[in-house]
Amino acid sequence: MKVSLIVATGKNGEIGKNNDLIWHLPADMKFFKDTTEDHIVIMGRRNWDSIPRKYRPLADRENVVLTRSQDYSAEGATVFNDLEAALSFYDQSSEKRTCFIIGGAQVYQLALDAGCVEEMYITHIDQEFDADTYFPKVDFSKWKSEVVLEHSHDEKNPYAFTVKRYWK
Repeated sequence: MKVSLIVATGKNGEIGKNNDLIWHLPADMKFFKDTTEDHIVIMGRRNWDSIPRKYRPLADRENVVLTRSQDYSAEGATVFNDLEAALSFYDQSSEKRTCFIIGGAQVYQLALDAGCVEEMYITHIDQEFDADTYFPKVDFSKWKSEVVLEHSHDEKNPYAFTVKRYWK
């Protein structure tokens, strides 16, 4: 099993405000869907709650919610109380799927601190945003990278962005 992380950030590491996305980029959402499809997506409870009900669980993916609450349940998702337990559970599977860490900020920090992230897909949006939630600081000098997608702004995507894949 591989552990990857996927996130979209503004110029200053912004990822959200008021438990919601702060941009609408259909081309990046398509990249997210195509990349995570048929894999496992691991998210925090607030991230799960922020997904509109009609899109929960995220289709064609195994949804995992992390929460400290012992009695929390999420219809259509598997709930774990810590990241290690979730990763250990999926590591036992014979299926070769990737566990994608999809947020929020606390879950990204947990995964990075645990040293379990082998690969990151980061959408770098060429814009500053008013945010209250930020992606953790990463020493990118310790990671190799390649550009996997570049997208100019257009009528559907108001900001230009570049998706980079990072690996150690």
